[in-house]
Amino acid sequence: MYRQRQLAIALSQALAGFPAVLVTGPRQSGKTTFLRHEAGEQVDYVSFDDPLERDFATIDPAGFLGRFDKRPVILDEIQYVPALLSHLKMRIDAEPRRCGRWLLTGSQQFGLMRDVSESLAGRVAILELPPFSYPELPRPGLDALLWNGGYPVPALHPDRRDLWLRSYVSTYIERDVRQIRNIPDLRSFNQFLNLAATRHGQEFHAADLARELGISQPTVKSWAGVLEASYIAHFLQPWFRNYGKRVVKTPKFYFHDSALVSLLTRQPDAAAALAGPMGGPLLEGWVVTEAVKAFMALGRKPDVYYWRSHDGLEVDLLIVIGGKLQAVEVKLTATPGAGHVEPLNRFLAIAGDDAVGPGIIICRTAKEKAMPNGHLALPWKSFPAWLQANLAKPEQA
Repeated sequence: MYRQRQLAIALSQALAGFPAVLVTGPRQSGKTTFLRHEAGEQVDYVSFDDPLERDFATIDPAGFLGRFDKRPVILDEIQYVPALLSHLKMRIDAEPRRCGRWLLTGSQQFGLMRDVSESLAGRVAILELPPFSYPELPRPGLDALLWNGGYPVPALHPDRRDLWLRSYVSTYIERDVRQIRNIPDLRSFNQFLNLAATRHGQEFHAADLARELGISQPTVKSWAGVLEASYIAHFLQPWFRNYGKRVVKTPKFYFHDSALVSLLTRQPDAAAALAGPMGGPLLEGWVVTEAVKAFMALGRKPDVYYWRSHDGLEVDLLIVIGGKLQAVEVKLTATPGAGHVEPLNRFLAIAGDDAVGPGIIICRTAKEKAMPNGHLALPWKSFPAWLQANLAKPEQA
């Protein structure tokens, strides 16, 4: 059964305004299902996972594209045939007002984005489809939500979770890693992947990882780029608008999917994952990722940051809403207290007019709770709806 994706509105707008639309995202996030459902039955489909189609498009691009003169077509995994993009450009330029004709998917960012920007600049709308966000799921409890993650198969079929995740990691390493970077020692990369998962929700220090793995810092940075390019990980950048030496200018590192973190850090079960030392980082990562997904659903680049002072005070998440910063703290507690608002107070005193106003604390409280200085404690399950409503606000002049 198809589950409606929030990106559908942005896709409809893109199809009406651009000759080509590219939907990117990680493998198995539902890109193909999404496009085939939303585009309807009157659309042809080709997958470049098929070596015969890949060879046809490479050897005879004009003949390949000539098959689709009458109907729109989905070209799945376009990164396998980058040379086809220049031929697509010629087709588009011959009929620049014919919108919604070419629907592309791709599973990698860096190389694909370079090829697309060089060949189809101004002709293609680029959208990102991550795994399911909370509003797209059947609303599980927090432990099940973090344990099963957002990829469609484990999220909708928890009984398949373990086998699917192990197979996904194995396939990802064998396929995407080799395509993005020439990494001869996949065993060392696998060790890096496991160690990186233990850093979920922490500042990313390449020197520490390099020392533990016995490899160079440039190699760690390159491999971290692989995780980012394949939508496995996200680097949350610090906010530092002239805040001087008070701010640590190091990104924080998050896996996009909590189920992968639990797998790679060897969590025994859902309850233990939430109750153990990874519980706080898993919840924080979920909040950060939901914010990233909310921007993606609107067809916008995520405008999110964090803030940390040198004396250790930190605001977990800053979301740009209406041109100003909304400060968000994440706590695993069900009973938020006055001490939890101190980072919010400090940041707001420094940010001044750059801030929206009082901050919010995302936690396991049963209902909204007023906190000192106007701050608000919000149940974790209410955060995605709160976020959607606030991101819909117009930008301030």
